[in-house]
Amino acid sequence: MTPNLPQRADALRNHQRIVAAARALFAERGPNLTVPQVAEGAGVGRATVYRSFPTKEELLLELAREGFRELEDLTLSALAADEPYEALAGYVPELLDRLARDRGLAAVFFEGRLLPAGRLVKLIGLLVEAAKASGQVRPDAGVVDVRVVLCGIVRQLIVLDERDPAVWRRYADMILAALRR
Repeated sequence: MTPNLPQRADALRNHQRIVAAARALFAERGPNLTVPQVAEGAGVGRATVYRSFPTKEELLLELAREGFRELEDLTLSALAADEPYEALAGYVPELLDRLARDRGLAAVFFEGRLLPAGRLVKLIGLLVEAAKASGQVRPDAGVVDVRVVLCGIVRQLIVLDERDPAVWRRYADMILAALRR
């Protein structure tokens, strides 16, 4: 979709319907959604989906970017908190709760191939570093530990097709326990 060209109102509505349908499918099924499923969910033809997103990968990237913007805002807010450990202790359960509700974002997060995922992991590492100053986080904890512990848990919960947010919260507690001094 060319952002600088004016669009017809119906084309804009179709685009919004496509994104909304794809977002719901992405959250439910992860990146395995298909263009025909998106088209059906949006009430448009496949060609209409392809006019907005020439490839499925472009559609998935748009959905992931949107989700990562929200997670990055959440992470930056935690980084700005006066009490870094308390911010970390509130952040990890919130992060896992959001990932539990969005299978696609969780899958993209643990893979870490997309730039936004890597940037988010680095920001979480900075939050852990800030929390170390409180003395409540292990002095040897770092970004690699965040990647292994956090992304490893997310990956396994996806592989196990675990969808119960209470289970994800339980693992958030385990992550915090692993980081705790």
